[in-house]
Amino acid sequence: MSEQEGSLSFDRRYWEKGCFPFAGVDEAGRGALFGPVVAGAVVIYPEKKIPDFRDSKAVDGKKREKLFGELLDCGHEYGVGIVEAEEIDRINILEATMKAMRLALEALPVEPKLALVDGNRAPNVKYSVETVVGGDRRSLSIGAASIVAKVVRDRLMIKLDSEYPGYGLTRHKGYGTKEHLSALRELGPSALHRKSFRPVAEASEGLWH
Repeated sequence: MSEQEGSLSFDRRYWEKGCFPFAGVDEAGRGALFGPVVAGAVVIYPEKKIPDFRDSKAVDGKKREKLFGELLDCGHEYGVGIVEAEEIDRINILEATMKAMRLALEALPVEPKLALVDGNRAPNVKYSVETVVGGDRRSLSIGAASIVAKVVRDRLMIKLDSEYPGYGLTRHKGYGTKEHLSALRELGPSALHRKSFRPVAEASEGLWH
């Protein structure tokens, strides 16, 4: 059984139980130092063509963009939720991630009967929720949601690179790479850096050694 067949069979069990529509949910940017956390929610229609969705970390940026386009072309539904850095600092990254997931679900054109959420924590919504550890690899719907979240966030980072030059956002997408940490030491944090994250706080306070 291929990876796609395995993840599709995971979702098919829910369809066969009459649990339709249901949404896969995942996030991107939770561990980044810059910018928002972004969540995607996807409803896959079993009667439509289903692309080979898989964990966004398992494919490169070009492949993710292609899969995102195929999701739209095949008529599947998606929603996106975004929580900005300022709110992350105010309510903490876990709460911000749960809010982004809730907003993504609310942005879907259809209301699902169930949300399958990657990980072991889930947002508070009015319908049933199941957490799936390793869900971006196990469920095709969650894999598709991971693609949506990553593509939307990466596009945003590329756009913000021109507004906040010098940090290398196009390359590292706001994560704590050597290049990014070096730029933080040299330039200090921008308005969209997460001040509550330790490397950013240390740069703000001049605690680098």
